[in-house]
Amino acid sequence: MSWSDRRAALAGLAALAMCGACGFRPVYGTGGVATALRHRIGFDDPKDKYDFALVERLEDRLGRAGTPRYRMTYDVKTTRDRVANTTDTTRYHLVGTVAYRLLDLTTGQVVHSGSVTNFSAYSTADSTVATLAAQRDAERRLMTVLADDLVTRLIGVAGTLPQ
Repeated sequence: MSWSDRRAALAGLAALAMCGACGFRPVYGTGGVATALRHRIGFDDPKDKYDFALVERLEDRLGRAGTPRYRMTYDVKTTRDRVANTTDTTRYHLVGTVAYRLLDLTTGQVVHSGSVTNFSAYSTADSTVATLAAQRDAERRLMTVLADDLVTRLIGVAGTLPQ
């Protein structure tokens, strides 16, 4: 092991020691704030392909609630913008926004609300089939990134939610 590798390893160990001293805990670890969200949020039934992909990803990340403590309502909006055009291809940005509200089912109160926005992109091709496949893939990627952004927001406020 070279001297620079040893220094990097020692620096990493020192950083871990300092994180432990400051109270750092993994959000999904034992007693982590995100564990309070697992299997505790019910989602509105999907109405279209965007809702379905969003809820599918949210349930992948947070688990499906048997008896939910919270209910999430959401509204998905998407737009498609042409961003580049050449002689043989066109590039599109698919922009999506999810406005959401997290309701405490015990009290009926909104305990958290907000919105997340992101985009994905795709290009057209000479083949209609290839263009449709690229568009569908971009739609699925967009819902995945929006769901991941939403979960990140929920983890950020998990410690303030009623238990």
